[in-house]
Amino acid sequence: MMSNGFAALRLTPVDRGLKIKLGSKAASIDLPINKTELIAATSALLARLQELQEAFYADGRRALLLVLQGRDAAGKDGVIKTVYGAFNPIGVQVAAFGPPTPLELRHDFLWRVHQVVPPRGMVGVFNRSHYEDVLAVRVRELVPESVWRARYDHINTFERMLTDSGVIIRKCMLHISREEQHQRLQARLDDPRKNWKFRLEDLTDRDHWDAYTEAYREMLRRCSTPWAPWYVVPADDKAVRNYLIARMLVETLESTTSVFPPMDPAVRAAAAGFK
Repeated sequence: MMSNGFAALRLTPVDRGLKIKLGSKAASIDLPINKTELIAATSALLARLQELQEAFYADGRRALLLVLQGRDAAGKDGVIKTVYGAFNPIGVQVAAFGPPTPLELRHDFLWRVHQVVPPRGMVGVFNRSHYEDVLAVRVRELVPESVWRARYDHINTFERMLTDSGVIIRKCMLHISREEQHQRLQARLDDPRKNWKFRLEDLTDRDHWDAYTEAYREMLRRCSTPWAPWYVVPADDKAVRNYLIARMLVETLESTTSVFPPMDPAVRAAAAGFK
């Protein structure tokens, strides 16, 4: 499904191995956009997502996993609320990843992740993910470099195994500028209804902005694969962000050729005389 008027506004996978630009300019779209038309186009995409999910759920041969990564206040919650809010909740699975528990730390770093991968028929979303182990863990120096650096290959192998098992993986790095993040964090401080979202780490992580930028670059460069591509989503504008992700998901689900399964012959025979 192509949204008329916005043909040029779409996400493309990150090319593995290339250095990615993650400056302030990359956090926005340099195109003239009619916001009213964009919101209407997004609504149409969300309605299409709902239609596609019905067949995807009934078909039950594959699962869809959307991985959301981004700096604090990049909009991960907003994407889940707006885009995944279009889906029927019965077929949705959401997992959020905070600091690992003592039990999780006693296992390999992928142990807690594998447990919440969506089963076939479901559309799942990760709010943060296993990539924290090459982002926050790296920048905060929680483990030696030899440990976190080996995890790129571990992640690629893990995601390949999932796709071989029927899980479609799409990964979005929500990219906001330092200026936009400042405004959103300030809004959390100013609004009593949003104070609870503010964390001490929000301040300390801003002090390591450049280190996180380099960590994101290497993550994208090392882990954007044909079977689990990364997309950099300009996220300074929430409406643009939602449109881009909704369109990518529509295109993904339309490519799965999900079909409604036929009725069980025994059931059809038993219901032959039903009126």
